[in-house]
Amino acid sequence: MTTEAPNWFKSSHSSNGGDCVEVATNLATTRGTVPLRDSKNPTGPNLHVHPDAFSTFVAGVKDGQLGNL
Repeated sequence: MTTEAPNWFKSSHSSNGGDCVEVATNLATTRGTVPLRDSKNPTGPNLHVHPDAFSTFVAGVKDGQLGNL
């Protein structure tokens, strides 16, 4: 079992409006998960998604498939 901690970061496209999601992609390979959290509540719950699902989501955002989020 790995003791690697999440390396949280926000997108460089995030504004300072406070509506940001942080992601820790460094765990995708070692744990098979990509944790996400609300940047306003870093000690709150995390959502963990499969790396393939996260990649599909990011690709959809980049392609404009998800509208104006």
